[in-house]
Amino acid sequence: MVSTPFPSGAPDAGSPDEPLAGSPGGGPPDASAAAEASVPAAPGPLDAAPRIAAEAVDLLGRLRTELEAARLPLAIDGAADTEGVRRAAVGQLDDYVLPRYRSLDAPLLAVVGGSTGAGKSTLVNALVGHPVTRAGAIRPTTRQPILLHHPDDVEWFTTARVLPGLSRTIGHRADPGAHLPAERAGVDPDPRATDTLAMVAEPQLPHGLALLDAPDIDSIADENRRLAAQLLSAADLWIFVTTANRYADAVPWELLLDAAARDITVAVVLDRVPSGVEDEVAADLSALLGRRGLGGAELFVVTESPLDPDGMLPAGTVAPLQQWLATIAHDAGSRSEVARRTLNGVVRQLADKAEGIARAEDDQRQAAARLTGVVESAYGEAREGVLAATHDGTLLRGEVLSRWQDFVGTGEFFRSLESGIGRLRDRITAFLTGRPAPAEEVETAIETGLHAVLVEQVAAAAEESEDRWRQDAAGRGLLEGRDLSRVPEDFPDRAAAEIRGWQQDLIRLIEDEGAGKRTMARVTALGVNGVAVTLMIVSFASTGGLLGIEVGIAGGTAVVAQKLLESIFGEDAVRRLARRSQQNLTQRVSDLLVRDARRFTILLDEVREEEETGQLRGLVPGLRRLGDSGASVTGRTGA
Repeated sequence: MVSTPFPSGAPDAGSPDEPLAGSPGGGPPDASAAAEASVPAAPGPLDAAPRIAAEAVDLLGRLRTELEAARLPLAIDGAADTEGVRRAAVGQLDDYVLPRYRSLDAPLLAVVGGSTGAGKSTLVNALVGHPVTRAGAIRPTTRQPILLHHPDDVEWFTTARVLPGLSRTIGHRADPGAHLPAERAGVDPDPRATDTLAMVAEPQLPHGLALLDAPDIDSIADENRRLAAQLLSAADLWIFVTTANRYADAVPWELLLDAAARDITVAVVLDRVPSGVEDEVAADLSALLGRRGLGGAELFVVTESPLDPDGMLPAGTVAPLQQWLATIAHDAGSRSEVARRTLNGVVRQLADKAEGIARAEDDQRQAAARLTGVVESAYGEAREGVLAATHDGTLLRGEVLSRWQDFVGTGEFFRSLESGIGRLRDRITAFLTGRPAPAEEVETAIETGLHAVLVEQVAAAAEESEDRWRQDAAGRGLLEGRDLSRVPEDFPDRAAAEIRGWQQDLIRLIEDEGAGKRTMARVTALGVNGVAVTLMIVSFASTGGLLGIEVGIAGGTAVVAQKLLESIFGEDAVRRLARRSQQNLTQRVSDLLVRDARRFTILLDEVREEEETGQLRGLVPGLRRLGDSGASVTGRTGA
């Protein structure tokens, strides 16, 4: 025995190319429809429907672009959940919202969903009157989604109009007269093809309505659960199947609450209800639905009954549900109302989601600013440490001081300065005739000392940055699998190159300053490199614009260096050269440290700028208006 098929007489829902109302059985359009097609209608609210639908598609297309661009890379509270919301919203736009707005007259898609063992496949078989989808004891029965449609509606579903991410295969229904049991009848699903939609033409279905048998929402297989949620998000209406024993379970209610938020049309099928308690159980479930915002859901009770040899429910068991679906499918106004209600609810929900994702991006920026501040502070301290060493005389000790004294000579040179005999510039050439040591040795000592300071300060900054990042959840997530606390292998070479670049810049400064013949003769007497290392000494002994001789830094070392330069260039020029030398070195040190700090801050580059988030946030008002006024974009209102 088989269930009674759907009531006949449902009109044609049109076609993807020509969505016109037709006569029963898919025949030619009736006279009124033909007249409507050939004679311009009087102006009215629905005249704006195509324009509004086009505007909706444009707005929703921009929303999809912005959602696709949104980024939540930092592992802060709520980010993972919001990322799931973002991905689901993009998928829903692709699978349902944009396709539905582009094809407002397409058949309704009713997705049959529910928990494992609730009897979804048995219900679908009962609705069409013979086994068409597998039902059995092995769980989960439905692994590959199966879409049943009227043969004349096939073109609506063979394209990527809806659920474009799923490929299509054509299934063939068994001969109803073959009396195959439900566990062997219908489409032979491929359990590996969870990303494939098996399409079956079913003449018993009315025009304008398709049924999709979805995998279990609580399947033990992650892929099945994900697919079930995706399919339910693409539905115009839900047929939600639960049982008398499980209707209060948490998992079904999570999806039902989402349905309430979307304001989607829902039919709840309470299956396998023991005889005699139907009213009691139905009343309890109705009360639960009302308290959860689903008081308007249609409730159908299926009394527990033995299946016939073909695995079918007794005839008439699902007749009320069949009649309800047939009524919706028969009338274009009813179909339009279902689509309008679902679209409006989804768009309002998308507005909320977009706003939530924008707030999440705000939180990401705050976390990124916090982590950036840590790095800037650590490397800022490193910069100050390096510059302090180049200003306070620290580098004029040890090897640098020794090599400098070798360069200018000791003893007699200082005594001659202290006694004030004659002018220093008159004795430079004579004093350095012996050239006790080349200037390159001083230059090398300065480079070595400055290099050591740079490496030490960067190592401290990197270690401080990583330590503080690891104390922050967002930072820990970024550092997973990384060790940024060590100085990069190439940093010493880069630091040495910057120091040599600074030294070369000083030589160019000296050459520019000594362009005059008399000055150049004095420079030549000491040697350009000798003048350069002397300028380095003066730079390292200078603080706040006051030279070493004025503040007593590094004693005779700075005195000698300054006097040597003044004897060549004059006092004002020495001040100018020292200042430019300091500025050049400061810039090079700053650039070097900024580049190293990028090892940390580059990990924050995926966090979007406020202006980018503003593009997403700016769509919310339009989405809310669309969700509140979507009744004007639903197409025709009559059959």
